[in-house]
Amino acid sequence: MIKIKNLTKTYQNKKTKTTVLNNINLEIEDGDIFGIIGMSGAGKSTLIRCMNLLEKPTSGSVHIDGINITNLDRKSLSKVRKNIGMIFQGFNLLMQKTVEKNIAFGLEIIRIKDFVPENMKINEYKSLSYLEKRKVKKVETKRKVSELLKIIDLEDKAKAYPSMLSGGQRQRVAIARALATNPSVLLCDEATSALDSMTTKSILTLLKKINEETKVTIVIITHEMNVVKEICNKVAVIDQSEIIEQGSAPDVFKNHQSEITRQLIGGEL
Repeated sequence: MIKIKNLTKTYQNKKTKTTVLNNINLEIEDGDIFGIIGMSGAGKSTLIRCMNLLEKPTSGSVHIDGINITNLDRKSLSKVRKNIGMIFQGFNLLMQKTVEKNIAFGLEIIRIKDFVPENMKINEYKSLSYLEKRKVKKVETKRKVSELLKIIDLEDKAKAYPSMLSGGQRQRVAIARALATNPSVLLCDEATSALDSMTTKSILTLLKKINEETKVTIVIITHEMNVVKEICNKVAVIDQSEIIEQGSAPDVFKNHQSEITRQLIGGEL
């Protein structure tokens, strides 16, 4: 579960102070596909970056699985982040690496002693020599990449480079890379806004399938109501740095109270 309590984020220079998020309170249950929707400049991207502390809140707290991550030191935060995958609007792939190398990247940067093979007991792994651990890690990484290529339906693109892929294919690779470390939470920052409608639908179908099969909690930041309608079971509407409505997606669509929500539902962006 993700709990956000009284979260505020401000930026200040010598002359001005700007509040980007004001007293945000949210609860996201395990297994939710939770949409956070708002117009440009509402604060939604800052909010999702506060969830994994890419942006540190000015005040308030973020709790993941009962841990207040805003109080963690760098080493402890790094461990928590292994359970949080993130997908960006611009894909953020390594252009000089192949598709399979991009997917493997998150696993490759994990230190040998911190690596946890899925098909081996942790005590058994710890008892291995350094060279044996390297071999196990290499085999396990290859297996995981192969599994993810199948999930995103890009097995034939394993040796291709990002420049050889379409936008939708690049985003599929970004999703696979985010899933490589078996995160319990997947954060999506405008993950479909650079894609056409048909490609967007295929990406949303993929995310829904992943949620159903792995039970990963997905948080989607978007300004597109059709994205929320397609896959989200819960939604929060953010406007001028504050949450103005939240609840189950059907309830918010049917019983919305604010003019901003009405405009978003009506597509008046």
